[in-house]
Amino acid sequence: MVAAASVVVAVGTVTGMMSAAGDGGGSDEARPRVTSAPRLEPLPAPSPPPSAAGSASPTTGPEKKAGPKPSASGAERRRQAVPVSTRLYRHPESRVLDWVRGNPGDPRRAVIESRIAGRPAAVWFADYSPDSITARVRAVASGGAARGQVPVLVPYAIPDRDCGGHSGGGAPDLAAYDEWIDRFAAGLGGGEVVVVLEPDSIAQSDCLPAGRRADRFASLARAGRVLKDANPRARVYFDAGHSGWHAPAKQASLLRQAGAASADSSDGVFSNVSNFHGTADEMAYDRAVLDALAGPPGLGAVIDTSRNGNGAPSDGEWCDPAGRKLGRAPSLSTGESRIDAYLWVKLPGESDGCEGEPGAFSPSYAYDLAR
Repeated sequence: MVAAASVVVAVGTVTGMMSAAGDGGGSDEARPRVTSAPRLEPLPAPSPPPSAAGSASPTTGPEKKAGPKPSASGAERRRQAVPVSTRLYRHPESRVLDWVRGNPGDPRRAVIESRIAGRPAAVWFADYSPDSITARVRAVASGGAARGQVPVLVPYAIPDRDCGGHSGGGAPDLAAYDEWIDRFAAGLGGGEVVVVLEPDSIAQSDCLPAGRRADRFASLARAGRVLKDANPRARVYFDAGHSGWHAPAKQASLLRQAGAASADSSDGVFSNVSNFHGTADEMAYDRAVLDALAGPPGLGAVIDTSRNGNGAPSDGEWCDPAGRKLGRAPSLSTGESRIDAYLWVKLPGESDGCEGEPGAFSPSYAYDLAR
């Protein structure tokens, strides 16, 4: 496998971004290994899944010392002036907001608050908690609707969700997952929402036997239909991996099997979740995937730009790699054909597992990304 996408830890559960309160569970950790350039030609045979690879479980590295007092350089002011979509919803609970509120005197606070905490990001639902999921989804969806803004929701509970066991958790089986999705959909309300459906679930499905893969794809297709039936204004996007993973034709074939080419279940694809590949590479890749998918003309793509400002590291490091920067601001207006949004699906500053515990907020890493 070339790379998995997500690293997650939730408020009350583990997600790598904002998450709705009330989750319960342990560390939900997928292990990506990024590559440095888009791979639009067929890839060689994938390596074993992370559970069998030597880099599967990084150790927690030492905490960095506090960075220097942020400067007010012209370049930094220009970066802070990048417009942010006022149509996207910022959930009022996250680890970065907790840190900002609890550290008023920290010299890094102003940069972290303005460039990360003040920007809208996705809300993850990363545990299997059927009794509370409807209420938690409703709280986020209604919070966005009350402000006339669009929340981004990430259901992340499919069984065997990273195949290597690093993102342990999720529903116990697909029947339970289908019921969980029904309850998730019941909380969506009638306002506009974006649903990033199950990161890694399609791109990383090669590790499943053919029968189990087909069953997973049937559940994902069903999930898309259920979500859109429950709220016709919901825009549902399916997992396209990223530009350093599968060739577009292969990814499109997998997506088609999972229902992503049907307007009844899909509005298109998402890519680069929790990863670092440059936006231009992702746009070219996503368009190639959409071309190969051959779905209805309205299908588009959304790209996670939260940490891709410097592109992927050349050495393939995926775990809190140094030298990365924030990418394009979250926006539903990209000005790019078939690119529906730039989203911050991964919340910058929440660790992949090397700057701290998976999902823990690292102010030093956040500051390095933001300055």
